[in-house]
Amino acid sequence: MRQVDELMKEGVASGVFPGGVLCVWVKGAVRFCEAYGVTDLESRQPVTTDTVFDLASLTKPLATAPAILKLADEGLLSVDDPAGKWVAGFDAGEKKAITVAHLLCHTSGLPAHREYFHDLSAMAFEDRDPALRKFLEKEPLEQAPGQRVVYSDLGYMVLGFIVKAVSGMGLDRFVTDRLYRPLGISGLFFVPTNPEAAANKPLGLKNVAATENCPRRKMVVRGVVHDDNAYEMGGVAGHAGLFGTAAAVLAFVTDLLAVYHGQKTGPVFSRTMAAQMMEPQCGTTRTFGFDTPDPENSSAGRLFSPRGVGHLGFTGTSCWIDPDRDAVVVLLTNRVHPDRANDAIRAFRPRLHDAVISCI
Repeated sequence: MRQVDELMKEGVASGVFPGGVLCVWVKGAVRFCEAYGVTDLESRQPVTTDTVFDLASLTKPLATAPAILKLADEGLLSVDDPAGKWVAGFDAGEKKAITVAHLLCHTSGLPAHREYFHDLSAMAFEDRDPALRKFLEKEPLEQAPGQRVVYSDLGYMVLGFIVKAVSGMGLDRFVTDRLYRPLGISGLFFVPTNPEAAANKPLGLKNVAATENCPRRKMVVRGVVHDDNAYEMGGVAGHAGLFGTAAAVLAFVTDLLAVYHGQKTGPVFSRTMAAQMMEPQCGTTRTFGFDTPDPENSSAGRLFSPRGVGHLGFTGTSCWIDPDRDAVVVLLTNRVHPDRANDAIRAFRPRLHDAVISCI
């Protein structure tokens, strides 16, 4: 793995990211897990393998999608249910045809992103949830449901509301109680920012990777979610808000992979759930939660199995799973520190994944 180690050091030295952790797991064993760089450019505290990162959109496959599938596995909902069965305002008009599966596969017709945070930030906190639901209800579709894939934060916001409607628990509590705790994973969690939350304090600054020096919040964001919509929603959302360590991400996805391969049964994933997350659904190249490698210019590089699945996070995080090699690559960085305009990681990720696969 010397080539991989040198490439990660190059990533820090060339400014791709201030700090990062790379873990590689193959056939039941961690083959490589090393930390690089610093958590922030002011204190220059070294990153360790226990550093906590804002996982950004890894929230979708590590929290929201498996939460929905767990509820479906227990018969409390169906992925074929209309979204309007669970979310007011989606039971009429053009949104009436949207199913839970459409939301999971990003084929709902909802747009990719909207800056709702501008309006939400001006409201009292207790008014934000109903206001956001109304924004989503009134948001025009860009195409008919099921027509094509458009990666959508908005669709996963709706899924977060569905988890609460079906379970009676917020997404953060549901995933902790029903997904992470049964697997013995303590290193995946949300950081609520709402005034009523008992944990309404930034995550302790010790060993947490900083994200952006945010001009809107006038602070270096550290220990609270970077995503602006998720922040104004109270830190817990279906599209972003999850924090965690590389080891915790690895523990969750390796359990998923083991169940998928029939190597074990467990308290969280059933074989059905595992297949839904590991195999393309809805006639698309997306699974329920993950993406698959693009034929060209994939962040997974050129050598990953076409049956691989993975996901990226805006803050500089990623997780790719290769079921044919029984391998997982988790890369957590804070590439948005201090500025989100730094996109050098786009060229770095495929190089790194090719180097990893070449080594294993």
